Amino acid sequence: MSHDDRKRAIGKVVSVAADRFVVEMHVGTDNFTVVGFDGVHYVARLGSFLMIPSQSEYVVVEVVGLRERDASTPSERGDFDRAGSSKYLDVVPVGMLPMRGGAFRFGVSVFPSLYADALYALDGELDRIFETEAAVEPSVGPDGGACEPEGATRYRVLPIGKSVVFENYDIKVRLNEFFGGHVAVLGNTGSGKSCTVASVLQSLFSKPEEHHARGATFVVFDVNGEYHAALAASAKEGAIGVERVVLDGTAAGFRMPHWFLEMAEWELLLQASERTQLPVLRTALGLTSLFHANTPEALALREHFVATCIIECFRGADGDSPVSKFQRVVSLLQKYPTKDLNMDLLKRFNPNFQYGNFSGNKQSAFLDEVRNKLREDVPLPAYNRTPFSFDELHECLDFAILYEEAHGNRQIRDYCSSMVTRLRSLQERTEYAFLRHEGADVDAAVSDLEFLTNIVGLQRAAGDSFTKRNQIIIIDLNSVEDEIVELVSAVIARMLFRFLRHAEPRNRFPIHLLLEEAHRYVASTPSRFSIDATKIFERIAKEGRKYGMFVLLASQRPSELSKTVLSQCSNFLVHRIQNPDDLSQIRQMTPFISESVLKRLPSLPRQHALVFGTSVNLPTTFKVREASPRPHSDDAAIVDLWFHEEGRIIESSFG
Repeated sequence: MSHDDRKRAIGKVVSVAADRFVVEMHVGTDNFTVVGFDGVHYVARLGSFLMIPSQSEYVVVEVVGLRERDASTPSERGDFDRAGSSKYLDVVPVGMLPMRGGAFRFGVSVFPSLYADALYALDGELDRIFETEAAVEPSVGPDGGACEPEGATRYRVLPIGKSVVFENYDIKVRLNEFFGGHVAVLGNTGSGKSCTVASVLQSLFSKPEEHHARGATFVVFDVNGEYHAALAASAKEGAIGVERVVLDGTAAGFRMPHWFLEMAEWELLLQASERTQLPVLRTALGLTSLFHANTPEALALREHFVATCIIECFRGADGDSPVSKFQRVVSLLQKYPTKDLNMDLLKRFNPNFQYGNFSGNKQSAFLDEVRNKLREDVPLPAYNRTPFSFDELHECLDFAILYEEAHGNRQIRDYCSSMVTRLRSLQERTEYAFLRHEGADVDAAVSDLEFLTNIVGLQRAAGDSFTKRNQIIIIDLNSVEDEIVELVSAVIARMLFRFLRHAEPRNRFPIHLLLEEAHRYVASTPSRFSIDATKIFERIAKEGRKYGMFVLLASQRPSELSKTVLSQCSNFLVHRIQNPDDLSQIRQMTPFISESVLKRLPSLPRQHALVFGTSVNLPTTFKVREASPRPHSDDAAIVDLWFHEEGRIIESSFG
């Protein structure tokens, strides 16, 4: 052992077991304090590390208990001499660290001998243990060559706070590992989750010199409307862009065309029953695409559907009057005319619009002309998300029901009445105005690609290339209900996932989805609302890493989160958690964390957290770096707001 190592010895190993050692501190140590060659060290903090030399390596141990005398040794006096009594540290082995440089290894391969020296840890050793020696490194160009400007740097690790065990020691996470996987930020309400998320992003985007994190993309689903205040200040002219879009239930803010929804999302939104309503809905959505197609095959198929429904209109229900049947035929020919089936054809047979019949015996001749447009073995039209007016879906749904009736399913209209009612509700509810597009809105709506490039902050450069305009895009969902949050988050996440799956080359444009209050729409149990957003987030959790899509979820109820999503998270920031179910969930996720660390979670102060995962070598408790400015998530100042003079004006405005 070197001379410097001897100078920082604090005691001897007096007991060795497979999972626990005991260190007896040197006689005369006052209050577990040691004066070393580099200062005064308090070595009895729970969670601190000691180094035990063993051959050419140190066994790194964590302090999990301390006592003033060996409990197995009875005192000869009723009151023992506290100043002169032996002091013991209970420690557990966590890994190995080479003495003369080299990487920390989790797990112990060599155990120390009895009476081996125990040393306090130096900052340089802590850097090697946490593998955060170099905070920055030289940047590289697009192909790994020289970068512009020369000498620019990039972050290798990111400081997220200060250690509560090692005084003034920065806790850092390795950027590649932290943001190269899914992250969970967990903790009770009021424990500081929002401030932690804001602090991490502020730290990332506060890099003073070139290069800034221009290639980052964070899409924030802000369900409480709190992040804009904290992240807007991160914007830097020509470097970092922050954009906020507000979904307030009107057509004036954020818009998302309804034809962006896939078949499965329409099925969930309208709660279509699988056996009866679902086939009709699929036909109706297929018709919205068919009626906007202009290929010869599509036109012939359209004529078949129109002809089938005209014949069914004349057959009609027993209670329908001739006039009502005739009016339905006229409506079909006016709304969905074809080259051969149109109002001109009807007028050739001298119709009497007032009485709903034809002059003479011309109805049979008219129907014969219509039957000529029927085809054999007709495939049902496919829904390809062609832009269409929202009102058209209601008409196409009626069209599809009529088509089913023409094929003998006379009860289908009654069976589909609940789905028709739900569609009518979507047409009337103001909170779905962001989704509905009519008339000129359809023509002016953006394409899928334009919508997605706006969402991820891209702007067109020369040709088909893009550059970054914004790095943080906040979708403010504070003013809408959970069912809208689920719908918007599920559709955008699904579209972005497809966007990245089809990108070439793969995995060159990472996107991070920040899911605030994730338990509300990434739940372990099916949603009571229409869209089950959990399914797409579970797929992203399982497959997103291959394509560069990651989730950063924040939740106060880990036990209510999807087990699939949570199990795929590779890094965790855990604040105070007191609920037994939530604590049990944390224990299941972290089998390698000592019980003593987990026992501290219910008593963690505000703005303190436990970090563990692939971005740090060892689980560490730290005080989170102060977010400045802070999110709009402060506690109410009850005393200040309650006790005041008569007649004070209320500070809030309502409505």
